[in-house]
Amino acid sequence: MTSPIMPVYNPAPVTPVRGEGVWLEEADGTRWLDCISGVATNALGHCHPALVEALTRQAGKLWHTSNAIRVPGQIELAERLVAHSFADRVFFSNTGTEAVECAIKTARRYHKVNGQPERFEVIGFTGSFHGRTYGAINASGNPAYLDGFGPPLPGFLHLAMDDHEAFAEAVARPGMAAVIVEPVQGEGGARAFSGEDLLRLRQLCTRHGVLLIHDEVQSGMGRTGKLFAHQWFEGCAPDIMAVAKALGSGFPVGACLATEEASKGMVVGTHGSTFGGNPLGMAVALAAFDVIASEETLANARTVSDYLRSRLQAVAERNPDMIVELRGKGMLVGLKLKPNNREFLMKGWEQHILLSGCGDNCVRILPPLILTEAEADEIVRRVEATCAAMRVQLAAVA
Repeated sequence: MTSPIMPVYNPAPVTPVRGEGVWLEEADGTRWLDCISGVATNALGHCHPALVEALTRQAGKLWHTSNAIRVPGQIELAERLVAHSFADRVFFSNTGTEAVECAIKTARRYHKVNGQPERFEVIGFTGSFHGRTYGAINASGNPAYLDGFGPPLPGFLHLAMDDHEAFAEAVARPGMAAVIVEPVQGEGGARAFSGEDLLRLRQLCTRHGVLLIHDEVQSGMGRTGKLFAHQWFEGCAPDIMAVAKALGSGFPVGACLATEEASKGMVVGTHGSTFGGNPLGMAVALAAFDVIASEETLANARTVSDYLRSRLQAVAERNPDMIVELRGKGMLVGLKLKPNNREFLMKGWEQHILLSGCGDNCVRILPPLILTEAEADEIVRRVEATCAAMRVQLAAVA
């Protein structure tokens, strides 16, 4: 029988019925080491007790009201986000791509209310990924995601990460409104901008009156060992930032954060969401925020990610025919491969490890922030076993 599901996914042959921490379990008891984590979403692993308790408690009180009336929890979560970031204002959405759409609208609206509506162009970077909505795919500019959906939207320019001269020229154009960048790319190949690069972007944007948008949907909320990836470097804070994924740690919650100045055009009627910031989402996100933002969790993410990365670097050095380089930052780990990355992650299934494919022929390892060193050892063991199995397969068809 043909599945009624629209065939836009190619999922792994795993049907989990329960999960705990970094582990998923099927009905027959088969266990999988989950290094996808809902694509960097389950920052606290599966079924973290604080999140289960928060969701269960809120489910018996109030689910949904819309933003036509005041929503419990929104102010509290917004205050936490503001207190831990550069921002003064927060808009809640359901997903990262919605947060990116809000960020783009906020930037363009800013210039409109400043009397410069002609400033609407947005610079993005090749290899970026900002979501699947129409504005977001145009911000990324990936031809594979744009194909078949009509002509590209006007007002988007795409540059290479390392083409500093072209960027300096483009950001000075009179029609430029904003620059959008992922401090650590996820889908595009787990490439991290250096502090020098981020500071250069910040300084050029400031010089030319261009707003800087950080897309921290994947790199934010502790993924790199700081609450937000750009916080590793002084002076790099954006004007606007999109977050999601780990913000709800499995429950759909996104947010667009902005300074008072950058958000001054966003007034009643300029934007909205039916489900964004709903009571269930706010309850879970508040619980998740308090655990993720704790120094205990962030310190564990830093310590164990350093341990994991050092051991994976050793695997790469032992298997140069399989792994080209180690990429990413913190618990956003990328392995640039020589063999096809899809074939590699499929070989990983034989070792009962779930890896996430991404661009530039990489796979990502995205464990929860609460990963232990023993679990990191198990990841390393299964990745190396996958290298060995991949080598055998390639030799058999040679």
